[in-house]
Amino acid sequence: MEDRPPVPPFTAETARQKVQAAEDAWNTRDPERVAMAYSEDSRWRNREEFFQGREAIVDFLRRKWARELDYRLHKELWCFADNRISVRFEYESHDSDGRWWRSHGNEQWEFDEHGYMRRRDASINDYRIEESERRIHPRGD
Repeated sequence: MEDRPPVPPFTAETARQKVQAAEDAWNTRDPERVAMAYSEDSRWRNREEFFQGREAIVDFLRRKWARELDYRLHKELWCFADNRISVRFEYESHDSDGRWWRSHGNEQWEFDEHGYMRRRDASINDYRIEESERRIHPRGD
């Protein structure tokens, strides 16, 4: 298996690189691209959903971005140790009726020795915002 740098054990610098790479990938809203950062058998908890494997990740992300339109995310390193990273995040999106939402959460990540995420646990809370209250904009806006 080919490595996906940076690989554990993480330093402050490499943990920040991993977080930035995740933010950049998720902001593409490309399920296949995002899924390649996870191990073949990666286990996820996202809110109340539990699933495993890249195919399930792609299916989940397709559903997610079909309803969370114009999704834009910011991740922040919270802490790290060995092969684990915790992040805080915030994202904004709108639904098909044009209502905007802000979502806050925390994720705990565990990586394999090749730098692929083998476990992702996400806790997320949402609340309604007005479009004028948006804080996260695509680069260049």
